[in-house]
Amino acid sequence: MSSSERVAKAQGIQRVQVAVVGAGLSGLCMAWRLRQAGVKSFIVLEKADRVGGTWRDNIYPGVACDVPSHLYSYSFAPKPNWSRIFAPGEEIQEYCESVAKTPAIEPYLEFGAEVHQASFRDGRWNIDLVDGRRVQSDVLVCALGALHLPNIPVFEGLESFQGEFFHSARWPHDHQWEGKRVGVIGSGASAIQIVPAIADKAKHLSVFQRSPAWIVPRRDRAYPSWAQWLLRIPGAANLPRWFYYWYLEARGRFARPGSSMAKSLEERALKHLRWHIQDPDLRQALTPDYTIGCKRILLSDDYYATLARPDVKLVSQPIERFTPSGIQLADGKQYPLDVIVAATGFRPFSIEQYVQMQGRDGRTLAAAWEDKVLAHRTVMVPGFPNMFLLLGPNSGLAHNSVILMIESQVQYILKCLRMLKRLKKSSLEPLPQAVSKYQQELDRAMRQSVFSEGCNSWYTDKNNHNYTLWPRTTLRYFWEMWWPKASEFQWHD
Repeated sequence: MSSSERVAKAQGIQRVQVAVVGAGLSGLCMAWRLRQAGVKSFIVLEKADRVGGTWRDNIYPGVACDVPSHLYSYSFAPKPNWSRIFAPGEEIQEYCESVAKTPAIEPYLEFGAEVHQASFRDGRWNIDLVDGRRVQSDVLVCALGALHLPNIPVFEGLESFQGEFFHSARWPHDHQWEGKRVGVIGSGASAIQIVPAIADKAKHLSVFQRSPAWIVPRRDRAYPSWAQWLLRIPGAANLPRWFYYWYLEARGRFARPGSSMAKSLEERALKHLRWHIQDPDLRQALTPDYTIGCKRILLSDDYYATLARPDVKLVSQPIERFTPSGIQLADGKQYPLDVIVAATGFRPFSIEQYVQMQGRDGRTLAAAWEDKVLAHRTVMVPGFPNMFLLLGPNSGLAHNSVILMIESQVQYILKCLRMLKRLKKSSLEPLPQAVSKYQQELDRAMRQSVFSEGCNSWYTDKNNHNYTLWPRTTLRYFWEMWWPKASEFQWHD
């Protein structure tokens, strides 16, 4: 034990080489690869009582992944016996827990460890937990996820509503719907799963839509037992993984405006809409008026069919306010409701809302991102030495599995740590000029994509800057992240 470690122990501070915040899919991947690389001095801090992140928190009816199961799992921990092409949320949560229970990871997980503040002082990260404990680390890995803080719009009169109101990510356990009038606010990725799942139980269901989405068929189905048996053969599970990877990578060409893939997807979506919706007024209300791909393309086999039911109502007029008995629209029409669900998504990269981050000289992450949310190569922020982000700005995908991005980022971080050791340096951070050059290249690629079509999506900020998605292929990302460039960093002894 070094002298600094002895001092830290005497002060009741836990001293480690690497601190990982968050035990979702990103944090678990980081932990696995750290142990694989021979690193033993690390800790994974998780505020909840179990792993899973998104899949632990989102338990709403119908929750499932929109990426094929065999691709939404780690390359180093394949699961051959997925029940369906698109796994339900509960099964993904079970997968996360099975990975966490391996002897290589389980000893490093610390539950009930909610981080209140992390600050870089005296050459290391000082992490304060809500319960008063302190951790010091040379390296900080933020695996908090981009979509963590629920986005709940401000509604006039919300406090007067006498029924039940909650966000889709805060779903009550064992909620009963029978005989209740239910309202779902939103028509995005969560809503199109929730609406078909609860329509049979609710007395009446109203769906409040701000703008329609482009929806293509999901074509989900269960894997038969014989297929699950075959996929248990060593190496066999790689076949669907590679198939879906190349299929989705090819489909990613929709991101180029006017491409043949974009036109093909649009035709599929419109055909899907016409097949299920016969009423011309309802069909018109569900037809998007923006370029496909500008907002998230959704997958569903049963959302349109549910909206066509007589006991389900699509409401496209703006919400004016909440009343004690329900919702009032801008045109004055009243909708009496017993339960209202806000399926209104999340606030991307709102880390400072729940963890205060301070880098060199006390500068906060909120200040660094005040004008523009950005990260060097999606994983580092200038002025924050030895801090890495998993699924940071511009590493989200609209066409493939983010697990691929996570694994690439983790390998990049490990290579940075090896460089630190080889060069005998204590810390590194990206040079401002390197960040500026990288951001210019990224902005140029973004302007050439459909993601900058100005459709007011959650991908972009108020200045139409897309800070969430990667605008190129995953192959391009793997190549750019293959090896850190020493010339892009400022090194400290």
